[in-house]
Amino acid sequence: MTHDGATVLIVEDEPSIADVLAIALRYHRFTVLTAGNVRQAKVLAGAQRPDVALLDVMLPDGDGRVLGRELRAAHPDTAVVFVTARDAPAEIVGALELGDDYITKPFNIDEVVARIRAVLRRTRPGDVLPVRPPLRYGDLELDDTTYAVRRAGRTVQLTPTEYALLRFLVRNGGRIVPKEQLLRHVWQYEHQAESTVVETYISYLRRKLDPLGPPLITTRRGIGYGLADEGA
Repeated sequence: MTHDGATVLIVEDEPSIADVLAIALRYHRFTVLTAGNVRQAKVLAGAQRPDVALLDVMLPDGDGRVLGRELRAAHPDTAVVFVTARDAPAEIVGALELGDDYITKPFNIDEVVARIRAVLRRTRPGDVLPVRPPLRYGDLELDDTTYAVRRAGRTVQLTPTEYALLRFLVRNGGRIVPKEQLLRHVWQYEHQAESTVVETYISYLRRKLDPLGPPLITTRRGIGYGLADEGA
C-alpha cells in the first residue's frame, strides 16, 4: 500500500473543524472517515482499520487520550495523532507518550497534512508517497510532495505557514483574495479582520521572494492580496 489513499479517521465533535480537515485530506487523496464522539470512533476503527487516527483530546463522551490508547491496543498498526487546544509542556509530553504526534489549535491545514504524511513515513517506512505535479505561477514553482519552493529556478526557504499562504494565493491565480478568506483558510480565524497576521506574513513572503524577480504579491487596499499577472 502507498500513502496515496491511506485512510485517516478524524474524531472531532466540532462539525466545522471536521469538515475543513476532511476536505483538505480528501484533496490530498487520503480516504477519510469522520466521527463526532468516542463511540462512533470505535465502531469505525473496528470496521475500517484506519492508517491514522486524528483525535481531538476533548470529546463529548470521553477523553481522546484514552481513546488513543484503546485504539493503539486494539489496532497496533494505526498511528495516532492528537489535536489539542492546550500547549502546556505536560500536555505535549502526555500526548507524545500516548501517540505518534500532536497538533495544537488553532492549526494550519497544510501543516496537518504534512504532519500526517510524516507520521506515515515513520510508521510505514516501506510505503512511497505519490509524486504530485508542482504548482506553477509565472516563474514560481511549489512542490506539494517535498514542500520546496523555487522562484526563477532558485530555492526559497519558507515556513509551513508562509508556504500555506503562498500556496493559497497561487491556487487563486491572479484573483484578489479577501483578507478574511486568508484568515479562515490559513489560520482558521473567524471574525478577526482586525488581526495584522496576514500583513505580517505577506511582508515575510515579499522579503524572501522579491529579491529573485519583479514584485510578485499585489495589495488591494481595504480588500486583500493577490499575485501579479504571470506575464508582468
